[in-house]
Amino acid sequence: MPTVAIIGSGLIGRAWANVFARADWHVRLWDPEPQVREQAGGLVADSLHDLARRGLVRDAAAAAARVSSCSTLEDAAQGADFVQENGPEVLDVKVKTFARLDAAAPPDCVLASSTSAIVASRFTEALAGRGRCIVGHPVNPPHLVPIVELCGSPWTSPATRSRAREVYESVGQVPVDVLREVEGFILNRLQGALLAEAFRLVGEGYCTPQDLDKTLSEGLGRRWSFMGPFETIELNAPGGIPDYCSRYTGFYRHLQTEPALAEVWDKQNWSKVVQAWGGTPDAAEIAKKTLWRNDRLAALAAHLNQQQSWNKRG
Repeated sequence: MPTVAIIGSGLIGRAWANVFARADWHVRLWDPEPQVREQAGGLVADSLHDLARRGLVRDAAAAAARVSSCSTLEDAAQGADFVQENGPEVLDVKVKTFARLDAAAPPDCVLASSTSAIVASRFTEALAGRGRCIVGHPVNPPHLVPIVELCGSPWTSPATRSRAREVYESVGQVPVDVLREVEGFILNRLQGALLAEAFRLVGEGYCTPQDLDKTLSEGLGRRWSFMGPFETIELNAPGGIPDYCSRYTGFYRHLQTEPALAEVWDKQNWSKVVQAWGGTPDAAEIAKKTLWRNDRLAALAAHLNQQQSWNKRG
């Protein structure tokens, strides 16, 4: 049975532990904070049992039994078949963490980072084993949203890319290739473009933040939950994408002459959004709503699994 080392046992690390444990991997958790290390295993077990109620884990108790915590990073990485790092988005921390991982993990073990924006070349260049390092950027929470962006550095080996894809597919994730290094990868660049326009539209008084959210959740998001923007526009004109571009290029070209600028992220603007949103909930309210979000995502995952099962029967 293969072993994964989960380096960093916060929200993302624990979600990755779910992914690997339910796929019959041994999971070793490590975190630099002792309290986080002590609590991580129990929190993962609770989550696995919640997933089991949705039919998303076959045997929650057995999966939880495969999860253990380690007192040092080196203990977690020693003998591992795969490493998933989930540390802070701080370059210096990544550099130091990957230096320790490169020294501790077996030579054929892939070292993957969950970083949301930092390209791998910035924290692996000086490593002897830099060819086995890659970004495996998930979406929060990865145990319920399966996409993983694979982005190597110029020196990441083809074997590392192939092995990372194989591992992620084997545990039920959906890997996609980022063909060249780009800050933020693909998902966060798309999200960033949408967020910039959202902050502009609300900040300049075109709509409320609540109605903007409805435009996504009850509009674009309904289609985007099962097809992407290219497939969407292909169905929005009789002649497909070429027809769509011919019909709407004028509008979109005009739109891009006045794009949302970096100033939408100035405090003067985002404070207007926060005020219109109704303030910021406290930590307990955010935690409660996070559980609600995860429950809805689990219900969606269960529904999609059921649909796939019916499709196979048909």
